[in-house]
Amino acid sequence: MISGGWVCALHVRTAGLGGAALGSDEEEIVYLAYVLIDVQTNQIIGEREYAVRPTRLPTEEFQTGQPLENIILQFDDFVRSLNVDPHSPLFRLVTDGQPPLRQCLHPEACSKDLTLPTYYARFHDLRKEYIRAYTLRAVTPRAQPPPPPPDHPTSLHDMLNYLGITPYAGENFYAAEVKDMAAVIQRIITDGFRLELPETIDLVLETGICSKDDEIDGNCIARARGLPWQSSDQDIAKFFRGLNVAKGGIALCLSPQGRRNGEALVRFISQEHRDMALKRHKHHIGPRYIEVYRASGEDFLSVAGGATCEAAAFLSRGAQVIVRMRGLPYDATPQQVLEFFSSGDDPVQVLDGEDGVLFVRRADRRATGDAFVLFANEEDSPKALARHRKLIGARYIELFRSTTAEVQQVLNRSLETRTSQSSTPSTANPPTDGLLPVALVPQHVITSGTAKDCVRLRGLPYEAQVEHILNFLDEFAKNIVVQGVHMVYNAQGHPSGEAFIQMDSETSAYLCAQQKHHRNMTFGKKHRYIEVFQCSGDDMNLVLTGGVTPATSPKVLSPGPLTYYYPALGPTLPPPLVYWGYPTPPVSPAHYYHPPHHPQTMMPEVVPVGGGSPLPIPPPATCPEWPIFMVN
Repeated sequence: MISGGWVCALHVRTAGLGGAALGSDEEEIVYLAYVLIDVQTNQIIGEREYAVRPTRLPTEEFQTGQPLENIILQFDDFVRSLNVDPHSPLFRLVTDGQPPLRQCLHPEACSKDLTLPTYYARFHDLRKEYIRAYTLRAVTPRAQPPPPPPDHPTSLHDMLNYLGITPYAGENFYAAEVKDMAAVIQRIITDGFRLELPETIDLVLETGICSKDDEIDGNCIARARGLPWQSSDQDIAKFFRGLNVAKGGIALCLSPQGRRNGEALVRFISQEHRDMALKRHKHHIGPRYIEVYRASGEDFLSVAGGATCEAAAFLSRGAQVIVRMRGLPYDATPQQVLEFFSSGDDPVQVLDGEDGVLFVRRADRRATGDAFVLFANEEDSPKALARHRKLIGARYIELFRSTTAEVQQVLNRSLETRTSQSSTPSTANPPTDGLLPVALVPQHVITSGTAKDCVRLRGLPYEAQVEHILNFLDEFAKNIVVQGVHMVYNAQGHPSGEAFIQMDSETSAYLCAQQKHHRNMTFGKKHRYIEVFQCSGDDMNLVLTGGVTPATSPKVLSPGPLTYYYPALGPTLPPPLVYWGYPTPPVSPAHYYHPPHHPQTMMPEVVPVGGGSPLPIPPPATCPEWPIFMVN
């Protein structure tokens, strides 16, 4: 509340649009005007106007101006020369609406790494003060109250017309708006009203924990797309500088591989701020333009909402900085992580020691190579991140600034996999006769039909996991259907080096096979070329469910050219496969277990149907595991 002191009308003009669209086109500021009013005497005690020289418009029209940072300092010195302390609580800026500060001055200062004086973070919106004074009051102090004013003035002229104030008609066209603002402010003071609706601009992003049970106003959520993959929550907060983000209100979205996918959900404190955020659609972070759209509360909770006590306990330690570590040795210990940050030049201490380290584990409790680490202060962030690509043992470690929402999203996925694993069919006692087809694969998981909307991968490294396959497929990974990755295991439960992928269309499968066939998959120091073939759902179903097709069938299971035949048994079925639920969401691919084979004495050789020389079978000493035989 301002009952004394000073108020300063501030007018901002850019090289682009004005009015309600001010700042929406990302143009630079070219003009600033100030009028300082003493509230006690209701008199103007100082005026200043400045031409600003933009950095992207080096035309003669703006060459007479000065850089923005110089003008900010000059105005500060001018106010002090009037014996007014601009940092006093009794000093406030007043703007015509929200855009001058929220959409123009603060975003531009942030993009130019310019630190504004603290009084630019508190101001009064003249339109809101006008509504409070003349619309929300049943009786005004004036003897003859005028007719009710418009509830929401669309321009400064609406206020002037209602109050009966003649607009400024002097020669200085650029100063007209700030002088009209000063006239309205003086009239509000004359009528006995005070400035009672202060606005603040948050300059620090507050961390917070969001529960899946929280109620979220869907009118306050925006989605940002096209972010640089290395963007942190602080980078996104800078992009939206001037607008107030709710506590813990930035949630970075992760890809199926668990990496950031260039999207984020942002929760603002009100719909007004969300609507201003939408006007930053296609504004830039560096050379990249960012798309901004509406989103729902459910969207935000699905990413940021936590459901684990483990996450809540870890995040409740009051850390200001969270760092994500990637590429850790699977046997890494908390003590190694502490030594990683406390050794070398410029050491930094992890908050709460070993309790400030959280390893991410799979459903079977195996390490993933990821961990989250807490630090107490913002000053610790550059020290910690300076260790990016430093070594633990023989492995270099990648470090990224993380968020509470990212921690909860990763741990939520871990919780989902444990739940899905508990409902997976048991494979403890698979059938051993190998002659009867056993279809334990859920039929809603495996596709069927002759449409060639699947791809088959051969030659995978035995260590390869689904995330490595997704990385290998690169841009085609987005075309994989839900639960569409199927890996084939041998009798001992070891990878066979093959996988089937269900795509969303034949076109996707064709392009994937054409562009990825014989491309290398990098796994550590290994480089393996992978065979990628287009196939149909029936082809895939045949192998994965242990089905049989007569030897005369015209179908061909690409790329295998042979039908296998055991002379002692005749044409036979491949041994059955047992379904295993794979623990990595959201793809939730399927593992398949191949049960033990017949004794080798029952299958001395493999002969192609139609004759030909027998195919040699390696002796048990060199090939202790039978491969998966495919019938086509």
